[in-house]
Amino acid sequence: MALNYIFIFFFLVAFVIALARLIFLGDVEVFPEMVKATFDMAKTGFEISLGLTGVLTLWMGIMKIGEKGGIVHVFSRLIGPFFHKLFPELGKEHPAHSSILMNIAANMLNLDNAATPMGLQAMKEMQATNPNKNTASNAQIMFLVLNTSGLTLLPISIMVYRAQLGAVNPSDIFIPILLATYFSTIAGLISVAIYQKINLLDKTILAYLGGLTVFIIGLIWYFSTLEKEAITQVSNLASNFILFTVIIAFILMAVWRKVNVYEAFIEGAKDGFKTAVKIIPYLVAILVAIGVFRASGALDWMVSGVTWGFEQLGINADFTPALPTALMKPLSGSGARGMMVDAMTTYGADSFVGRVASTVQGATDTTFYILAVYFGAVGIKNTRYAVVCGLIADFVGIIASVLLAYLFFH
Repeated sequence: MALNYIFIFFFLVAFVIALARLIFLGDVEVFPEMVKATFDMAKTGFEISLGLTGVLTLWMGIMKIGEKGGIVHVFSRLIGPFFHKLFPELGKEHPAHSSILMNIAANMLNLDNAATPMGLQAMKEMQATNPNKNTASNAQIMFLVLNTSGLTLLPISIMVYRAQLGAVNPSDIFIPILLATYFSTIAGLISVAIYQKINLLDKTILAYLGGLTVFIIGLIWYFSTLEKEAITQVSNLASNFILFTVIIAFILMAVWRKVNVYEAFIEGAKDGFKTAVKIIPYLVAILVAIGVFRASGALDWMVSGVTWGFEQLGINADFTPALPTALMKPLSGSGARGMMVDAMTTYGADSFVGRVASTVQGATDTTFYILAVYFGAVGIKNTRYAVVCGLIADFVGIIASVLLAYLFFH
């Protein structure tokens, strides 16, 4: 629904601004430029989608190997004790625990096809013991805010788009996204814990969060001591080493479980091909809307206004052309993806703006969409503080993305 309003908004605002430019400024080129933008962006959207086929097929095949090799179950066991503490009202024997853990683990591994069904199952199981069927329970809110914070260890889709749009090293945003999504998740978790009076000083919670936080702080400190060239070199090496190690780990786990690795890859690759074809109309639609919005001058005016505001405050405003991605992210995943693609197409995949947009895209998930789908599936109308906590996670993730982009790429 949100994307419907965004699509309409882009076209109507573009028309009004173009009409004003024609009448008051005598700009006779604005409407031809807008019509040309519709053709150009439709072509661009199709070409990007077509180019995604190979890379998406590859990674979906690899992820299927990991899924069949049991990586989701491994992650579930690793994070199980921690998550049991975050859902105290469910008790240790609640049937929703397994679905919650499987959903979070699948999300962390970017396995959307596996994550969503398990997430819906978790919501239904929690709803079964929810005393007020129209109102979100504490457990349901914690679960959804953890989903909207978008904790992702493998931002495959973003790397795929970067590869297609000509990035020299598509995975150079791997570590910045990992750090940004960590801050987003921590912010969401703490905000919900404050509302629900969950004891974050519990030894199990402290062990998990404390250990992870120490690691993250150490990582940021280490990179802050390096020269810019060294940061890029070390980040690139670490990112690619980790990613290839993950591939090898997936294969070895699958071999150990006597999975036919080649057939698993082909099964996943077929899904990747179908996905690449399926996204063509969605990507074309949003890119055409953004293209018209940009050709009318509306997007540039908006960015210029924000840039001016930051400059008046004495803040470096090089990141502002990536802000449309950030503003769109809580509302629409497709819209934010379109804004990210537009930023990389306009400024370059390896530009500072392109990397900021990519990091922002990977830092959080689509808050309003997730809340609508998951709460809607079980008929909940009163979402209580879920939106507030989800937006807190979004805001922190966006701020962290910008700051980390300056550290790594500026």
